[in-house]
Formats: sequence, structure tokens, C-alpha cells
Amino acid sequence: MSAARPGLVVVGTPIGNLSDLSPRAAEALAGADVIACEDTRRTGRLLSHLGISGPRLVRVDDHTEYAEAQHLVDRARAGQVVVLVSDAGLPGLSDPGARVIAAAAEADVIVEVIPGPFAGAVAAVASALLDPSGRFVFEGFLPRKGSERRDRIDALVDERRTTVLYEAPHRIERTVEDLAEALGGDRRIALCRELTKMHEEVWRGSLAEALVHVAEFEPRGEYVVVVEGAPAPDDATDETLVAALEAALASGLSRRDAAATVAASHGVAANRTKRLVNAIEA
Repeated sequence: MSAARPGLVVVGTPIGNLSDLSPRAAEALAGADVIACEDTRRTGRLLSHLGISGPRLVRVDDHTEYAEAQHLVDRARAGQVVVLVSDAGLPGLSDPGARVIAAAAEADVIVEVIPGPFAGAVAAVASALLDPSGRFVFEGFLPRKGSERRDRIDALVDERRTTVLYEAPHRIERTVEDLAEALGGDRRIALCRELTKMHEEVWRGSLAEALVHVAEFEPRGEYVVVVEGAPAPDDATDETLVAALEAALASGLSRRDAAATVAASHGVAANRTKRLVNAIEA
């Protein structure tokens, strides 16, 4: 459908470099009757950069999306062109927008998606941690605390595919610490920040090295964290794993850390090493 046809148009916007906005996206923004956006000031600056004026801006963020979704669908059904953007990237991918898109689909409103930059894919490629299949898992933001956070991180112990996470600068050190504790210090990682911007940085190393890096440098800018997939199982016997666990315990690791480290190094399920370490006499 053309940008002027009534319906919901989901537009991917630049994650940093405004030159990455496609001509098709600019055309959609120029032809909108209303633009739903996370921050009216930020989207206003983008429109000003493009020389676009006229579309009404409606704030749709985590706090207002539920309330605004039906209003936006009603506008589209009434014959208006409703454009949905987030501050950066594609709405619905760790950004507001999923409720609006679902409401439009449920109401049989035409939904058009104009693709744009996706920080997760950019970081996955830049990390050099993808295997030839190109497969990766996009986890977005981890829960900030509690059992849900532990469960999500523990699931990465056996995840064979490369994993992509988002993290805020003030939480990056804790997230690296939690990943190192669960996955062991040898697992490779890439810390990508300020992607496509002037101060873009892609840091690569092991989780053990990452602990030192985040402690030494003040974190700035949003981070995309790319974690190497778990190694292929090495068919280790219980006897081999017990010996490795005993050595890890003797080195001073806690039972939990020993179980996580041995599971990661041998490519076996974390539950298996947890069961074995608990059977070792204190």
C-alpha cells in the first residue's frame, strides 16, 4: 500500500545516524495524518530534520499505549493514515507499539511495516559471534530482578545460539556480573554501544575480561550485549563432571558457581551439574 492509503503504517526509524532513514520511511512520515511516537520532542526533531510539518503527534509510550491503541485504530478506520514510530528502531521490538499493532490487526485495519535499522541485528553482525547459519536469539531487556531474571539468565547456559540482549548503561555492570556467574568466565561476549553514532564502540572478549572492562570504564549510551552460544555437548560422563566439580570447589568456587562453570565448560545442562554438585560431600 502507498504511504497515503488509510491504515496503520509502522515505520522503523534510525538508531542513531539519521542518514539511515529510508526514502520510503520519510514519505510515510510526510503523508501521515497522525504520528504515534514515544517522545513528541524527539520525533519532532526528526520531522524538522526532514522538513516535514503538519502531522499531529500523539504520545504512545509504555504508560499510554494501552489507552491510546483504540483511539489510533478508530482514526485508521475513519480513513486516516496513522504512522507508528518509536524513538529508535522498529516499534514492538523492545519498544512500545505491540498493543497498537495487535489492536489494528484485530480490527482488520491494514498494517504496513516499513523496515528500518534494528540494533539487535547490527550488533549481532558486528560481534563476530554468529556462526555460518546466522541464527541468533533476541532477548531484549532482561527483567531487572527476581526469579524471572535468574531463570532467563540460567536458560542461556545451554542456549546453543548466539543471544542478543539490550541493557541500560547504569545496569550493564550488574548484567555482566550475572552472566559471568551463570555462564562462566570463558564464554565470549561483545558489548556494543552507541551503534551508528559518532562514538560507536564494539568491545569483544570473554566474560571474565568483560568484568574488568565494565569496572574500569564509565558506561555511556545504550548497550547491546551479544553472548556466544553454548558449546556443543562433549558427552562428558558423570565421573568426568564430578572430577571437574571437585576441582572447581577446591579452587574456592561456591557450589552454585562451580555447577555453572563446569556446565558451561563441558556444554552440558546446568541442572545436571547442579544435581551432581549437591551429591558431593561437603
